[in-house]
Amino acid sequence: MALIVTCAACLLGARFIFAGGSVLKEWGIEAAAGSLILFRRIGAIYLGLAVMFFIGRAAAPSDLRSAVCLVTGGAIALLACLGLFEFLARRVSAGVFRSVVAEAVLAAGFVWVWWSGR
Repeated sequence: MALIVTCAACLLGARFIFAGGSVLKEWGIEAAAGSLILFRRIGAIYLGLAVMFFIGRAAAPSDLRSAVCLVTGGAIALLACLGLFEFLARRVSAGVFRSVVAEAVLAAGFVWVWWSGR
């Protein structure tokens, strides 16, 4: 799971930093200077998460690993819910569903890792 998140976070981080406008276009949002600045900052966070998960990929089961899995799964599930909320409020287009599905799968994976390590 850690390697999957490492790869996904690297791809998202790079895309948010270098091609944030394409994500906004995919979601049906006009790219403005402010949103692109936020996307670059969020891209840096994604790259930091990628490094964290890569370094911790071989961590033995522990309370800390369980907490990281549970909190990360919950945060990613919240992202999926927010994507649905924004779509239902008509602030984003159906292009957000690719992100929502990926987030739901990742959240389920983290919950599964947490549950299997209990």
